Amino acid sequence: MLKYFIDTTEALITAALITGFVFGYANAAYPKRERIIVLLGGAAGLVSGAVMAYMKNATSKIDTSMWNLRTFTVSLIALAVFFVLTLLALIFGRAAKKTEKKSVAADIMSFIAALALAVIVCLALLYALPTVLSYPYSVLLVEKSVLSTTFILKMVGILFGIILVYLAGLAVNKGSQRLGVLTAFILMSVVLLCNAVRQVTVCIRVLLTKRMIEKTDTLFEMAKFSSNNDHWFIYGGIIVAVFIPLILYIKSVNVREPYSNPAEHRKIRKKWKISRRWALLTVLCLTLTVLNMTAFKAMANKVVELSPVEDAASVDDENIYVSFEQVSDGHLHRFGYVTKDNVQIRFIVIKKPNSSSYGIGLDACDICGETGYYEKDGQVVCKLCDVVMNINTIGFKGGCNPIVIPYSVENGNIIVPIEGLLEYEHEFK
Repeated sequence: MLKYFIDTTEALITAALITGFVFGYANAAYPKRERIIVLLGGAAGLVSGAVMAYMKNATSKIDTSMWNLRTFTVSLIALAVFFVLTLLALIFGRAAKKTEKKSVAADIMSFIAALALAVIVCLALLYALPTVLSYPYSVLLVEKSVLSTTFILKMVGILFGIILVYLAGLAVNKGSQRLGVLTAFILMSVVLLCNAVRQVTVCIRVLLTKRMIEKTDTLFEMAKFSSNNDHWFIYGGIIVAVFIPLILYIKSVNVREPYSNPAEHRKIRKKWKISRRWALLTVLCLTLTVLNMTAFKAMANKVVELSPVEDAASVDDENIYVSFEQVSDGHLHRFGYVTKDNVQIRFIVIKKPNSSSYGIGLDACDICGETGYYEKDGQVVCKLCDVVMNINTIGFKGGCNPIVIPYSVENGNIIVPIEGLLEYEHEFK
């Protein structure tokens, strides 16, 4: 659950911050028509993200790297259009004020600028959402049932991640629109430019990988830096978002708004009280996001050391003999055989609860390979995907269960034929 909570947060937080900043600026700067355009961009992003997730998992028609290239290219063009038209709309609007006439050109440019912001939000969601919406599909490849405890826990982790980034985006939205048009514009611009730098480096990486441009040392270093330091672009957006609660708090303790009666005074105090609450929510969400990406991620990704391979009771040219006394304690036991090519083939044995039978299989599965299994709190867990095995099903085919191997029981020993192990030598190479 924790892993999927972290992965969901990390995958969506940039899109959530971009959406929050854009919506906040739109609410502060634009009339109703432009605000609706930006809102429709967000809705289009949600729908297109869901469609893309389906296409990626149900078909083979999606080349993810090329889609990212197209998405980022259009987003960068939209960003340039927004900045140019916003500047021109400001110039034309000021000129019209001097002549006391309404500037139709400024209105048209403002409308197109809002449309560009809608495209940016749509594409940010289109890029981020398919990864998260594909998680249930990938989990079901292992779990096989939506009713399994592991599947439900992982879905809860995804849900908590979605709730966290939604609240972060909402808090940024509500906070930035309370900062004023200029401050909201500056903060939004910094976030969008930070994301644009990341998009440019990713585009370079795709172009180099597809050999669509000639490789140079400079381009290669840029692509390598973006690949190895992608998380710093996320932190950049978070750092900018931190300015929202900071500015709101400073404004709330230095209120200079005039009022003519106690009712107006109470209204002003209530407004800034609500602003402080949004500022607090922003701090809480951003703090939890950073903890997710640092401390919690380190905890979730902590490498599990497999228990050492034990010596079997005896080994001859044909069989490995594991005595009942060695494995009758109900814990996981790991044994191995080293081939002529110096490949160690591991298998596990565990006594099934409330039974005299044993679960026996390779220390590998068809889905996760030879990463192995470990015991935790009386349960057998796959090291790679964290799926908890039903101990009673170990020795049967299916899911993430250990690969079934031949064995027999005789004279108080579990007898594993070496010939049967050698069939799976390729799994451990």
